[in-house]
Amino acid sequence: MTGSIAAIGAGLAVIGAGIGIGQIGGKAVEGIARQPEAASKIQTNMIIAAALVEGVALFAVVVAMIGG
Repeated sequence: MTGSIAAIGAGLAVIGAGIGIGQIGGKAVEGIARQPEAASKIQTNMIIAAALVEGVALFAVVVAMIGG
């Protein structure tokens, strides 16, 4: 039973990360559309933010698997 709970926790972490990265990408595209001259700064910040979200998601999956 604990294995299935861990799998649910890991799945929720991955879904949350997917939604977060999607929001980051969408808002970055909107920002670039509004200010094309700031595209390089926006893109750099987008990549850093997406990497941080991905790192937290990976940590959450590991914690879910160890805890389960």
